Amino acid sequence: MNHHTPGASPVSAPASSERQLVRAMGVVGLAAGIVNVTIGGGIFRLPAGAAAALGAGAPYAYVACALVMALVVLCFAEAGSRVSLTGGLYAYVEVAFGPFVGFLTGALLYAGLTAAFAAVASFFADSLGALVPALAGGWPRGIALTVVLLLVGALNVAGVRGASRFNTAMTLAKLLPLLLLVVVGFAASRAEYLTITTPAPSSLARAAAFLIFAFLGVETALVPSGEVKNPARTVPRAVFLALGVVVAIYLAVHLAAQGTLGPALATSKTPLADAAGVAMGGGGRMLVLVGSALSMFGYVSGMTLALPRMLFAFGRDGFLPPALAQVHPRFHTPAIAIAVQVVLTIALALSGGFERLALIANGAVLLAYAACTAAAWQLRRLDVRQGGDIAFRNPLGPPAPVLALVAIAWLLTGLAVQEWIAVAIVAALATGLYFARRKQLTFVD
Repeated sequence: MNHHTPGASPVSAPASSERQLVRAMGVVGLAAGIVNVTIGGGIFRLPAGAAAALGAGAPYAYVACALVMALVVLCFAEAGSRVSLTGGLYAYVEVAFGPFVGFLTGALLYAGLTAAFAAVASFFADSLGALVPALAGGWPRGIALTVVLLLVGALNVAGVRGASRFNTAMTLAKLLPLLLLVVVGFAASRAEYLTITTPAPSSLARAAAFLIFAFLGVETALVPSGEVKNPARTVPRAVFLALGVVVAIYLAVHLAAQGTLGPALATSKTPLADAAGVAMGGGGRMLVLVGSALSMFGYVSGMTLALPRMLFAFGRDGFLPPALAQVHPRFHTPAIAIAVQVVLTIALALSGGFERLALIANGAVLLAYAACTAAAWQLRRLDVRQGGDIAFRNPLGPPAPVLALVAIAWLLTGLAVQEWIAVAIVAALATGLYFARRKQLTFVD
């Protein structure tokens, strides 16, 4: 009979594969990866939905999401500083509660993020078609999407140092159009459009549940923890730096669009591009459209760095074929996991549109967040310190996970029935896979 104690690891994949990974990412590189993954295509379309839900009170939804994410990120930071294994939330929960809960959490997180990744990749292909009509629809669209994902995958196989530097450069490049929109948008704003009203609590919950999609991704860039320098210090500093940057940009961009478009923001299909058109003319609108495509390309690049490390962790722990845990002998990257992730993403992106692919993302990821907050409490109780350094201490103390769980439950009340059904299907499939593989695994202390 298999047994497991906190911190144990399956022996079905060699532990040496973890040690072969290069610890090359520092605070700036990791924070840039978080910002890069978090600020994807969502910010270019979500302001209209927030305005439709809350009108001039939409900024409150951003603040509510930021407060929820701050509570959750505190738990991420503590768990990440205590567990330095590659795998992110999956590894944190596995160390805290054992392989079944860890795998179920990892499966929910992976399914939600892969759906979001494929959805944004599909939206990216559409944006390319808007900029280059020859690539709009049909085979040209599919070929363009496939080529881009294959090239980004090849970059990640070539080495984590180069991929991390590329993600940092992409983060800076894609933020420039947003920052320009903020400057010119506020200059062109009308004072009456910037009056912020107080929304009803029930409406705020629904809008926050909608907007949380724009904040998903903080945990994804933490997946390569086995390739981070001094995780006990780097992870907490990077996540807080990144969250602060993301919240400031989101609020500034929304207020610039609200001040420029006013009530028209709620019905705009391309809100930031339309705001730029009002503030800067046709050239400004095109600039933001290019920025949107660039932003989504950065998101695709960041996800291609992070998500294959989850497949690597599943293979390392024996839940998926151990070949996924193999490290390239020259580049020291999980090349097979990267290739599998790219192929899977291409297939999903070509087979479905944004709305259908994004259906399970919010519910699945929020449930994984809930498991991680509980894991942070358990890891503190057991005083797990895999990195060897003094672990990050949550400044809110023991109540922090409880507060985070309450905040997550509040957001989950805004999900649709279809999302819960999709999440239940993923959980059932993951449970079946776990027990099918369980007899082949041997756990050691």
